[in-house]
Amino acid sequence: MTPLRIGACLTALEIDQHRDWLFDAERDIEIQGFSSHASLTSEFEDRVAATIKALKGHKGRVGMHGPFDGLDMDNKDPELRTLITARFLKALEAADRIGARQMVMHSPYDLWYENNIHNYPGYADKVLARIHMTMQPVVNKAEELGITLVIENILDVDPSRRREMVGSFCSKAIAVSIDTGHAHLARRMSGAPPVDYFVRDAGHHLRHIHLQDLDGHADRHWAPGDGEIHWRSVFEALADCNSAPHLVLELRNKADIPRGFSYLQGLGLVA
Repeated sequence: MTPLRIGACLTALEIDQHRDWLFDAERDIEIQGFSSHASLTSEFEDRVAATIKALKGHKGRVGMHGPFDGLDMDNKDPELRTLITARFLKALEAADRIGARQMVMHSPYDLWYENNIHNYPGYADKVLARIHMTMQPVVNKAEELGITLVIENILDVDPSRRREMVGSFCSKAIAVSIDTGHAHLARRMSGAPPVDYFVRDAGHHLRHIHLQDLDGHADRHWAPGDGEIHWRSVFEALADCNSAPHLVLELRNKADIPRGFSYLQGLGLVA
């Protein structure tokens, strides 16, 4: 199994602390800091300028985490869907201006969906229709800009739901993201399959992975090795994936990035 090169998720202000590690090996960087209302309105230009400056000289791949708080792509209110779409489009503008070619977005699927899919007539089709009403303009704009929207599992129980939703757009501008910690937490909370099953299910749709560990109780975003995830099985599944996903450590404590990297490197999984 060939070790895979990984990078990290950071705000513009945090990049300099890990600059040599990231820039010298041309590692993937995911920019955080464009998720709040202020970051996409009153602080927008300042954040774009700061990010462009922080990334100067970086030759690796760049992605950006999009907004998510209160922005459910499966929203039943048509007026709110319009606002959500507009917020996503503004985030796409930020991604394009900083040079990001991916934007991470949150999945709407959860245990409620799984337990009610056959409880209401046409439930799955109605959910998917609302997702398309919210997301089609965003997918269209992403196609125009050459950006891929990657849909991250949050409370997803069945990984095929997200993959099938991505496929329903028939567009290269939308793909699958996996958060290793969220997948393992869903296994503990809701009986989801293990993390490597999420990877194998995604197949060629997989374009992005958040690497984080946890204890199975809460969304810890710990360094790999600090929690319960069986990392060898995850990377064995990745070895069979030919879609070259962005691989980034998404840790709550950014000072743990070197330790998390060293742990995976010690297992011979990353470089």
